[in-house]
Amino acid sequence: MRIVYWGTPEFALPAFRAILGEGHDIVGVVTQPDRPAGRRRELRASPVKLAALEEGIEVAQPENARGDEFLGWLDEQSADLNVVVAYGQILRREILDSAVMGSINVHASLLPELRGAAPIQWAIARGHDLTGVTVMRMEEKLDAGPILLQVREPIGPDETGAELTARLSEIGAEALVEALALLEIGELSETPQDEAKATYAPLVRHGDARIDWSSPAKALACHIRAFDDSPGAWTSFEGSEVKMYRPIAEPGQAGGLPVGTVLEGDPLNAPRGIRIACGDGAVCIREVKPAGRRRMLASEWLRGRPLEAGAHFE
Repeated sequence: MRIVYWGTPEFALPAFRAILGEGHDIVGVVTQPDRPAGRRRELRASPVKLAALEEGIEVAQPENARGDEFLGWLDEQSADLNVVVAYGQILRREILDSAVMGSINVHASLLPELRGAAPIQWAIARGHDLTGVTVMRMEEKLDAGPILLQVREPIGPDETGAELTARLSEIGAEALVEALALLEIGELSETPQDEAKATYAPLVRHGDARIDWSSPAKALACHIRAFDDSPGAWTSFEGSEVKMYRPIAEPGQAGGLPVGTVLEGDPLNAPRGIRIACGDGAVCIREVKPAGRRRMLASEWLRGRPLEAGAHFE
């Protein structure tokens, strides 16, 4: 099968490699333009672009996937199918119809739940214990096309957004390979989504990751785990931002103190980390990243600046 592959981040790499491994011909790759990254803001190619160049596959990087020049490039590929995995743009009808068999997408949720840009993070942040991947036929409306294949997966009690992303990327690759095999032999059925059950998972902004200490302990721990990788769940202490990781929820153990209050912050007396009062108890924070510094054990940070019980995070 001749495939144009659309993808950008690390999440899209297992599916890219799985398609090649099954003997399909990826005739072209479409990915986002190189973007500034790192402290020096130097242009950096996407992971999918780098992988495609290693395989000698032609790469297109339109700022917007439209226009006569880009559509002409697509026509030249003579693709049987467009496969889209975390590309980063909503595609218009002329793009979706540019391949003989149309366009399919791998989405990291059990559609119609969690349509949108950040289904993995919001699944954890909202306390879901089950998620999965969906292979769907693409339409112009956001993640609303018919379902071709779904795989359900539990979310581990301590699983972070980064860990679940890595796991679902591999599961999505396996599901895609199965869907392509069924599509080739004409045994892939299409099931319309139930619009009444649709929920949404918008792009995560920096403000979305701010820690609300009035939240219950379990919900707060989910929030911190969800945004572990990016942008990092954060709070404010003495006017500076501190990112927090590896929480342990301790419901019902704060003793009625104001939320955000440090219960234990001495590295000798609190080797596990920093215990902080929240809405219905406390959360123990085991790793932190102070502004301008690397991620470290909370106990390591505390050795440099012990926190008195009663200190307060905003």
